[in-house]
Amino acid sequence: MTDDRSPRLVWTADGAPRSGRFDDVYFSREDGLAESRAVFLAGCGLPQAWLGRRRFTVAELGFGTGLNIVALLDLWRREGPADGRLNIFSIEGYPLSRAEAAQALGNWPELADVARALLDDWPEPTPGFHRIDLPGFNATLDLAVGEAAWALTQWSGRADAWFLDGFAPSTNPGMWSDAVLDGVAARSAPGARVATFTVAGSVRRGLAERGFAVEKKPGHGRKRERLEASLPGGATGGPVPTIAIVGAGIAGAALARAFAAAGVGCTVVEAGGPGAGGSGFPAALVTPRLDAGDGDIAALHAQALGRARTLYAAVPGAILADGVLQLEQMARDAGRFAKVAAQDIWPEGAMATVTAADCADRLGEPVEGGGLLMRDAFALAPRPVLEAWLADAGRITGAVARIEPGPAGWRLLDGAGQIMLEAEVVILAAGWGAAGLAQALPLAPVRGQADWVEGVTVPPVAWGGYAVPTGDGLLFGATHDRGETTTATDPESTARNLATLTARLPQLAGRIRGGEGASRAAVRATTPDRLPLAGALAPGLFTLGGLGSRGFCVAPLLAEHVAAMVLDTPSPLPVALAARVQPSRFKITDPLAQQPLEREAFPRG
Repeated sequence: MTDDRSPRLVWTADGAPRSGRFDDVYFSREDGLAESRAVFLAGCGLPQAWLGRRRFTVAELGFGTGLNIVALLDLWRREGPADGRLNIFSIEGYPLSRAEAAQALGNWPELADVARALLDDWPEPTPGFHRIDLPGFNATLDLAVGEAAWALTQWSGRADAWFLDGFAPSTNPGMWSDAVLDGVAARSAPGARVATFTVAGSVRRGLAERGFAVEKKPGHGRKRERLEASLPGGATGGPVPTIAIVGAGIAGAALARAFAAAGVGCTVVEAGGPGAGGSGFPAALVTPRLDAGDGDIAALHAQALGRARTLYAAVPGAILADGVLQLEQMARDAGRFAKVAAQDIWPEGAMATVTAADCADRLGEPVEGGGLLMRDAFALAPRPVLEAWLADAGRITGAVARIEPGPAGWRLLDGAGQIMLEAEVVILAAGWGAAGLAQALPLAPVRGQADWVEGVTVPPVAWGGYAVPTGDGLLFGATHDRGETTTATDPESTARNLATLTARLPQLAGRIRGGEGASRAAVRATTPDRLPLAGALAPGLFTLGGLGSRGFCVAPLLAEHVAAMVLDTPSPLPVALAARVQPSRFKITDPLAQQPLEREAFPRG
């Protein structure tokens, strides 16, 4: 993190944290917890405001030490609806480190267990959105690191309650600007409540001009007054829809996990069982798409990698090896890797350029050129992930031949025209199989065959090909046959994989040759711009597909985005990044039209 994003934290003589940047305290010296409860929780009418609500959303300007959120979680745990889900969105321009937050929150040992839940998943200070799971509280926190006005334009949620807790308008006017107050109003649900410690005239007028009824209330401690405000209207929200997911690869499994985490059931329909398609290999690389020129693409994959790592790490036996070495292929790669490593979207030390000698030491044989060591990328065992994430979903085994509108939403029909399932919401997550159900989707097939052997291993490495440990051996490949849809394996593809390996790592290839191995082929679905499709196709019809070779990296985050769209809850994905993956970018007017696009190989974007 660069110096200009530092809060320049100092500690007062009595142990209170103070921002040197804004010359203001984070909480009251008298009793910050009591102030949080009085000003923000009571000021927003909590817990009464969430009684009878299945979902409730709180947004905050000024995450700071996390004290308000700890107080909120404590109250939600004690007095929240038994089957309720709490969504929290908070913004921080100058994040504290975990150690600094722990020291500040240590002032209230009675909330140590709540604080620990937050501190255990304390986010990196990189710009963008960071999701923190709080399953012990049936809650989720999305923390936006960046300027408040920007963050509010990027959030898709609607808050039922607002904690306006930036530093005082006199020292931090940007937190109370017209643009920020516009964002608060735009992202408020009907009947939203607002609470803040300040009674500055500009804040009172700003809220009133945006439709809030504003009242001064008695302050806490030495502060004489504070503000409460509210919008007209009442809580809205319909029943949870019935949901069907077509496909049980990583996209379908990630969707099932996302709905389960939100407390919502779903049914997964799959012709050949979990991992029957591209997710069925014994190992996979989880790596981001590197882009030194397009900031949104780079940010999307950086956020996706971080989220994927968090969620996969929770599955026993899923992560096989940490760190992936990307070798240089062309002379220009050294400069490109240096630009990638310098991007502020990565946690400190996550991307590091390395020399040829460093590569040789890691791989155990000489290597031409250097590389990029991606610390947080990793090798994954897909099978335990699919099993864990599909465990709570309803399952139907059978091939979906057609999707059509029905009285309750959508019908899934088999090859004989019989109804397999009716659901209000259908999500296509069948990889290349989605092309046969929604032929207007801009998908093209790429056949890939990979091979593996036992008893040989090397740390995860990629170039034009790749080699990845499986736990008891090594998987290598893969072919990249555009326009081909056969999944039969063949010796010629194996020979190509060995040739690719030999050209880059001849000693490793020599250890593999002659050993008994296995092969598998599958078809990936790609889009013209090599970015996924994640979003709505029609009312009640969604897709998560076109993942190409990055499925295991992007599926967990994009599944949460699609699930949020289905449930009308806040997405973890910033609006600008969501726009890059929305299917409507291809102007699809009738996704189920039986007039397929030309599906020969799309040009590489």
